[in-house]
Amino acid sequence: MDEKFMREAVRLARKAKKKGEVPIGAVVVLNGKIIGRGYNLRTKLQMATAHAEMRAIDRACRKLHSWRLPGAEIYVTLEPCPMCMGAILNARIDRIFFGAYEQKGRSLTNELANANLLNHKVEVTGGILKEECAGVLTSFFTEMRAREKAEKK
Repeated sequence: MDEKFMREAVRLARKAKKKGEVPIGAVVVLNGKIIGRGYNLRTKLQMATAHAEMRAIDRACRKLHSWRLPGAEIYVTLEPCPMCMGAILNARIDRIFFGAYEQKGRSLTNELANANLLNHKVEVTGGILKEECAGVLTSFFTEMRAREKAEKK
């Protein structure tokens, strides 16, 4: 685990925030080098799958000309959702490092990471730069609610 990669994911999350997107960032790393970057763009692209992890995995696969990413790690600012966990497992990524924990119970990270019915297992480590990652999300939603409240007046 290398904090510099999580810091890059946080930088990408802040980029998403500036665009009015839920601020989540992700990077895929292989052999100590970033091979894919992504941040949420669901609203701008009007695409349900435009999550940070999906975009980072897509870029990594394109760079390597392979849908398989064995030996790779993914750093993401928020615990992955079930869709993104599916992509991580399908791409054969070895390790997930995430920052903030999903607080609304919509994550199945640990259950999917080691599910007996799947042929690939992934190592999961959470809480990396947890406060910083959670802070970006919290400030986004606080600012969004304040704007919505002001617009209602």
